Amino acid sequence: MYKAVAAIVLVASAVPAWAQMTPEGLWRNIDDKTGEAKAEIRIRDNGGALSGVLEKRLTKDAKPDEVCKECSDDRKDKPLQGLEIIRNAKKAEDKDVWEGGKILDPENGRNYTLRLTPIEGGKKLEVRGSIGPFGRTQTWIRVQ
Repeated sequence: MYKAVAAIVLVASAVPAWAQMTPEGLWRNIDDKTGEAKAEIRIRDNGGALSGVLEKRLTKDAKPDEVCKECSDDRKDKPLQGLEIIRNAKKAEDKDVWEGGKILDPENGRNYTLRLTPIEGGKKLEVRGSIGPFGRTQTWIRVQ
């Protein structure tokens, strides 16, 4: 009986750690150049692929009614708040990496090939955006 209870407790305590090794949740993105928080993005599973929506802008100069002027696709002139900036990221087989999707930089309207990698037990997320061999990586911090 004691072993059964101990096994249940062990499995139950492991579930929260496993659940956090996914990019799903609310993240604060940190500018890789300035080190300042820029926005909060909520990442959700959308039928087997992840999508991410800009929920809140954190910069001092953020205007609530600002739109994506630089976007050239269906997001052109859409409000930045609520804008889908991550599309179609899928989990790589046998790895805790989500890739194959795109991430939008609303400041320049460019879409980059995306790779998401949870690190530090899911407390942080490495977000890599690239075009061909060129790209950059930001580390986002989990809010919830």
